[in-house]
Amino acid sequence: MPRYLLKRLLISIPTLIAISIVIFGILALAPGDPMGEFATNPSITAEVRENIRRSLGLDQPIPIRYLKWAWAFVRGDMGYSFNSRSPVSSLIMQRLPSTLWVVGSAYILAAIAAFPLGTLSALKRYSIFDKVATTFAFVWFSLPTFFTGLLFIIIFSVQLKWLPFIYDSTLKVTDWSSLIKQIKQSIMPACVLGLYQAAILMRFIRSSMLEQLNQEYVRTAYAKGLSQFAVIYRHVLRNALIPVVTLMALDIPRVFTGALVTEQVFRVPGIGALLIDSIYRSDTPVVMAIAFIYAILIVIFNLIADLVYAFLDPRVKY
Repeated sequence: MPRYLLKRLLISIPTLIAISIVIFGILALAPGDPMGEFATNPSITAEVRENIRRSLGLDQPIPIRYLKWAWAFVRGDMGYSFNSRSPVSSLIMQRLPSTLWVVGSAYILAAIAAFPLGTLSALKRYSIFDKVATTFAFVWFSLPTFFTGLLFIIIFSVQLKWLPFIYDSTLKVTDWSSLIKQIKQSIMPACVLGLYQAAILMRFIRSSMLEQLNQEYVRTAYAKGLSQFAVIYRHVLRNALIPVVTLMALDIPRVFTGALVTEQVFRVPGIGALLIDSIYRSDTPVVMAIAFIYAILIVIFNLIADLVYAFLDPRVKY
């Protein structure tokens, strides 16, 4: 195990370097000028704009800019935003709590709902429960989150007036009433994301469970006199979770990088909204930092998924 872990870590380094080169090159060559906001300002002359460009390092060749950025990132310096002139790390840390609260709670709700529903749906195949559950999963998987978000706003905010439709970023939880307000304004975005993710997970769990239920080792376990709970819990579920773990390993990094569409619909001041705004303003340092952090998290959670395989299936050896 330690040798395998060290080998994977050594392979991850050139992988991340290649990813960073691709991301930096695409952003450097993409259309859009970070100084475009100054173009319509008559008080800022061309000479001043050139001085600002030079101070930001935009006058240097792309390879030099990449090496400077990479070395600074390794030292924990993500640079400064072109627009707000604030450190990129501080901008991300300001938005991270909102993203973790909304998106994180959505994924927790999705997992809590998907695992029992997917398992029972596979065990009661072609029953009324299975048909209702699969229909639910198909509907929520097919509907885009921006549509369900607007539908929730119309029903629960406009018609019923139960929940606020705009996320209040200035709200601070200091007492019980402010906590209730925080929960109420998080219900709709968390439910929109949670239902969509639950539908995806449930379909995978059901399909994986059905594949395992038809295996010979399941019939052998029943023939030995094991109860259904023991067969499902000790044998079927552990084997069925292997593809599900892969899916979740790719999805968990989204908890840290935000939900782009949902945060825009509900005006949640998360990292996803920061990324969209930075792309619109050609704020390359912020876009680069968020994209590369997402790549790092993908690599890390893929490694974690590979290690979990050995726990779920003893036949997996490293």
